[in-house]
Amino acid sequence: MGYWNSRGLRGSGFEDLINFSNDIYRQKNIALIQKIPTPITPIEVDNKKHTITLAYFEKQSTVDYIGAVQGIPICFDAKETAKKHLPIQNIHSHQLEFMEDFIKQQGVAFLLVNFSSLNEIYFLPFEVLKEYWENALNGGRKSIPYDAFEKKYKLNTKNGTINYLEAVNEYLKTR
Repeated sequence: MGYWNSRGLRGSGFEDLINFSNDIYRQKNIALIQKIPTPITPIEVDNKKHTITLAYFEKQSTVDYIGAVQGIPICFDAKETAKKHLPIQNIHSHQLEFMEDFIKQQGVAFLLVNFSSLNEIYFLPFEVLKEYWENALNGGRKSIPYDAFEKKYKLNTKNGTINYLEAVNEYLKTR
């Protein structure tokens, strides 16, 4: 069973940006996307700071977000890296399996990847993720290089939001 500690909050600023964007999408009646909480059981609590300092995961989670956009089901995970590549180890097999099953049900699955050192965010289609995942399993590269992220899927932030649905729309045009 995995354990949670302060490292569990990595990427929370990125997720705050996504959550705010999702709130705007909902207010404008464009989409309804929900953050899926990771179920944890606290082990140690710092009562002075009112924070959990150690916990274990009750069960494996699926992806970070799930919802619908104008009748199209979507699910995605948010990943952040300070490197010029996304380590495959940052993606868990149960997440990949869930995304694959989601696509079988006519949904759209993807990653949103924040290259924090470059201040760039990208939409990564599931098919690209799966290709690199399988290559890694067969002894290939253990990360997805920055160059694998298509420029047409680079996301812009404006007024504290990420309009990732533009990339989803672009992706659907080519699918």
